[in-house]
Amino acid sequence: MARRNLWASIASEHIGFSVWSIWSVLVLFMTPEHGFSTTPEQKFLLLSVVTLVGAVLRVPYTLAVPIFGGRNWTVVATLALIVPTVAAFFLVRDPDTPFWLLLVLAATAGVGGGNFSSSMANINSYFPEREKGWALGLNAGGGNIGVATVQLVGLAVIALFTTSSGYLVPLFYAPLILLSAWWAYRSMNNLVHVRADAAAQLSATRDRHFWIMSLLYVGTFGSFIGTGFAFGLLLQAQFGLEPVQAAGIAVLGPVLGSLIRPVGGRLADSLGGARVTLWVFTAMAVCSAVLVLAVQASQLGLFIGAFAVMFVLTGLGNGSTYKMIPSIYAARAEDAIAAGEPREQALARTKRVASSMLGLIGAVGALGGVGINVGFRESFAATGSTAPAFVAFGAFYLLCAGVTWAVYLRRPARSASADEPLPVTAR
Repeated sequence: MARRNLWASIASEHIGFSVWSIWSVLVLFMTPEHGFSTTPEQKFLLLSVVTLVGAVLRVPYTLAVPIFGGRNWTVVATLALIVPTVAAFFLVRDPDTPFWLLLVLAATAGVGGGNFSSSMANINSYFPEREKGWALGLNAGGGNIGVATVQLVGLAVIALFTTSSGYLVPLFYAPLILLSAWWAYRSMNNLVHVRADAAAQLSATRDRHFWIMSLLYVGTFGSFIGTGFAFGLLLQAQFGLEPVQAAGIAVLGPVLGSLIRPVGGRLADSLGGARVTLWVFTAMAVCSAVLVLAVQASQLGLFIGAFAVMFVLTGLGNGSTYKMIPSIYAARAEDAIAAGEPREQALARTKRVASSMLGLIGAVGALGGVGINVGFRESFAATGSTAPAFVAFGAFYLLCAGVTWAVYLRRPARSASADEPLPVTAR
């Protein structure tokens, strides 16, 4: 039953990610040759809005699964994707569509971003602790690759039609949305023992590990989704590539980041999530420095190569950080059991909080994608270059590496209490 639910969940989340990231393709078609007057700064703003709405929706989507049931909510959330796809088909084809209406339309695509949190919180309830890293990595990776799939659809539209036919991209997804909803209805289950627990969410936000892990997930997933949305636009705005060239190259990054995410979860299962996360952030800071050099020297090949490595690292980091969350609370449950709390009670309580953490941290992490695109927008508007943005990102990755080491790997002077289960989570 667990695997049957997992595959249907992956399909739904994949379509959700595709719709969420559809604007990363649509902005490439908005060129002066086709009558559009949108500037690079406005395009980055469109990407920021869709990312922001998707991040905010992840909070209620996390609670929706225990309230309505995993199968029921997956069907509803999938069918909701029809709205942004059909609206985009009718409005994006007109270059005279006012920019404010494009912003509203981009915001509706944010519903695809909410699917991630509900899907992850649901799948977390099906698998034992020893398999969570792999299962959550597969679920998330299958969804993440939707960022690449929609870019492949964009390339196919260009090949079969012309660069003036971008409005056909959202139309492609309409039948897939219906098919995915049908699959979820036929294959998934509503777990009766999973219940809505707003108290668990509130409890999670009072825990310092919630904020620490949110910071780390901003660095990993925020970087993946932000750069995944912006990569093609960066190639177009920074290096002057044509839409077909930009889309053809941009698809490679999300593919690498998505396919490698389960590997990050598997490495975290065997080596420890904190260790893998520390290595990832250190390497991401180095990649940021290389990207600064590539932009300043106008070296397109170096820029693409460094970005490919960056996507691989974000994928590994996504898997390792998400594995750390249930590990922290599994360690806390063991400490509570050792202190005398009944085993079943301790495990049930910490599992509820961990599931809430998965959804809420997914929401906060997606806000990192907003920061990435706002950073690119401001950097490009102020200097005509994205180099200052990469400098800021590199400094942030070093901060995340330092926090990971100080909180989850540094050996404490005293033994950990129930509130400090850190040496256990590092193993």
